[in-house]
Amino acid sequence: MSALTIRLPEDKCERLRELSRRRGVSLNRLIDEMITVMLAEFDAEVRFALRVQRGLGQDQRGLALLKRAAGRSR
Repeated sequence: MSALTIRLPEDKCERLRELSRRRGVSLNRLIDEMITVMLAEFDAEVRFALRVQRGLGQDQRGLALLKRAAGRSR
């Protein structure tokens, strides 16, 4: 496990301490949870961007597939 030192304005630090107290977790755990959420969001953005790249120029093929699928469901 790594240690990380961050510098925050005192008011933000106090607000984070209060938030951790209200949630009943340590400040370390609170920050770990926040980072986990941020990394999950980042991973989703990366996956979405990759899918966009794979789909570039594929719009006509996609529309044809949708049209064919709509014909089968009738």
